Amino acid sequence: MPLSNNPFQLAVFGCNVSHGCTISTSAGGIEVTWEESLRLARRADELGFEAFIPVCRWKGFGGPSAFNHRTFETYTWAAALAQATRRMHVFATTAMPTVHPVLAAKQAATIDHVSGGRFGLNVVAGWNSDEAAMFGREQLPHAERYAYADEWMRLVVELWTRPGTFDFAGRYLDAPGCYAEPKPLQHPRPPVMSAGVSPAGRRFAARHADMNFILAPDLDSARETAADVHRIAREEFGREVEVWGNAAVFCRASQAEAEDYYDQVIEREGDFEAAGNLLDTFTVESASQSPDPALRAAYLRNMMAGYSGFPVVGTPHQVAEFLAGMAECGLAGATLSWPDYDEGLERFGREVLPLLERRGLRKPPAG
Repeated sequence: MPLSNNPFQLAVFGCNVSHGCTISTSAGGIEVTWEESLRLARRADELGFEAFIPVCRWKGFGGPSAFNHRTFETYTWAAALAQATRRMHVFATTAMPTVHPVLAAKQAATIDHVSGGRFGLNVVAGWNSDEAAMFGREQLPHAERYAYADEWMRLVVELWTRPGTFDFAGRYLDAPGCYAEPKPLQHPRPPVMSAGVSPAGRRFAARHADMNFILAPDLDSARETAADVHRIAREEFGREVEVWGNAAVFCRASQAEAEDYYDQVIEREGDFEAAGNLLDTFTVESASQSPDPALRAAYLRNMMAGYSGFPVVGTPHQVAEFLAGMAECGLAGATLSWPDYDEGLERFGREVLPLLERRGLRKPPAG
């Protein structure tokens, strides 16, 4: 279910956590004030962005930047922003083990009514053991997390769509006498986004999500991942699933200025300590845990640029060219972040969106 009729969709990502997605002490990062969230959401809405998506975060990662130590809870944040916007979908992001599905389904349906049918749910199986401990929970092994997530999502969807009273009994969840009214305004349900690249994550997204949000080291890898997610969804579940990417935008008038801006934010003012803490928190074994110092440094820089999204460093034309490349390799949209969201969003609207419109990837926002 596309969020709009734009061939390539766009979302603003990470405005509810301090420093946003950029792990740096540079000026201009997200401060986490209500005035800031309101200003950025209204501007993204005016520019025609399809979605405003938060990060689910409960504690930060230390370092000189105290990265992500200030956070707005995402359901409350989404409900408030729903009243302040007119067109775009406002998402809540939830780590499924931290919110009971009966509560999550009710909160989601409520926000869908508040927004007039513009709510979206971004679900995360859970990877942060320190945060899970705050809720008195022990992190499940990776494969088991997705088994729990499968039950969690099935119960939420039943609460959104099934009339009357019903019992739900699974391996992890036992919910007798379930009942939920009113149902969400969106039919058959609000859109669901899931971030998953591992085999278990891809299969979960193929079965349950409308949008699979992926991270990839390059566009060729993104193309392969997108094709695999589409294949699993079609062959195993008879569904169509969009695949979205993530980009951290460093845009300036010239390539040299953009590269200097990147060097300032990442090389000179980047918070390698906080980035290392975040990298070490991941519990899934991957190349990011390699003892090779050079490989670890490369992962850290991508992490600092924008939560491991594609660092897009260049002129407005080069940014537009890269986003067009994302579309060409099978991605339906991109979540975007900037070191300075106010400046970045304004420049993007003024200088990049018109180029995407000329390419036929975007349409001018309705009045």
